[in-house]
Amino acid sequence: MKKVISRDGTQVAYDKEGTGPAVILVDGALCYRSFGPMSHLAELLSPQFTVFTYDRRGRGESGDTKPYSIEREIEDLDALIEEAGGSAFLFGTSSGGALALEATLKLDGKVKKLAMYEPPYNSDQAARQAWKEYRKQLAELLGADRRGDAAALFMSLVDTPADQIEGMRHAPMWPMFEAVAPTLAYDAEALGDDRSVPVKRAASLSTPVLVMNGTALPFMLETANALSQAIPHAQHRTLAGQTHDVNLEVLTPELAKFFNGHGDSNI
Repeated sequence: MKKVISRDGTQVAYDKEGTGPAVILVDGALCYRSFGPMSHLAELLSPQFTVFTYDRRGRGESGDTKPYSIEREIEDLDALIEEAGGSAFLFGTSSGGALALEATLKLDGKVKKLAMYEPPYNSDQAARQAWKEYRKQLAELLGADRRGDAAALFMSLVDTPADQIEGMRHAPMWPMFEAVAPTLAYDAEALGDDRSVPVKRAASLSTPVLVMNGTALPFMLETANALSQAIPHAQHRTLAGQTHDVNLEVLTPELAKFFNGHGDSNI
């Protein structure tokens, strides 16, 4: 494990493995280097790329200087890109895809290519209203330091059955969720006030982009279509049979082809 210092002084913990062009992997909600899929994905990509996995601020071994803003998380990625030599490819999954998109828009050419798997934007009116209510409840719970309830609220938002949530509360992993529950507010900020697909801002991207989705959640296909149609240099892949928890053995070849410059036609 190594650390890099972000612009506001926050220490950002990261691991680096492999050889080749630099790829930085951006986790979604509640995940970090030692908990989540990215360490295994790094292992799968490392024969072809120099892969950076890191703890987003407030998670794992990274710091969490206050006050939070998405600009600070973008500065964390900027520091990692500088550590990688000044430019890199980015891959973000779920809300990590939203953060990676914001960083690509902000960092003025430092992101050479951007790949996203199911960034969970949703422009449906009912979904936008539910998102606003979620953010309000999340802020209240975190303000009262009810971290367990905040994690449970998030799991309910993503349609985890109530009995499963209750079972998870008694599982050994639950303290890990509670420890990073405050960062759910960070993911929420990355997705915006109403979670709608940011087609206007995405249309300004000049970076090559790959947008991927599975087939378990229909709205993710609508989101991927909207993004790929808005972004000038976007490719779109639907990974048949995949859920939001994508099979990394299926994902890895798609990322390798894209980052290596193969398969540039839209599908």
